[in-house]
Amino acid sequence: MAKESVKARQRKRERMVAKYAEKRAKLKAEGNWEALDLLPKNSSKVRLKNRCAITGRGKGYIRYFGVSRLVFREMALDGKIPGVKKASW
Repeated sequence: MAKESVKARQRKRERMVAKYAEKRAKLKAEGNWEALDLLPKNSSKVRLKNRCAITGRGKGYIRYFGVSRLVFREMALDGKIPGVKKASW
């Protein structure tokens, strides 16, 4: 499980991206790169990292489900993800 400070930092970045999204899009369309440089760095979408919604783990992220591989496996084995079951042949 990720540290709370890492998860809090990620949530802060997500809020900043949402706050400045419209302004960034407008400045990019105008080609005003100087004004774009003055915006906070964390307001850029590329600074976000895919993290597990439950544990905050950064590696082994499954985009379709929004969780890490470890949480996905546990949820699948518990039957919490409809239509997913362990393969056996």
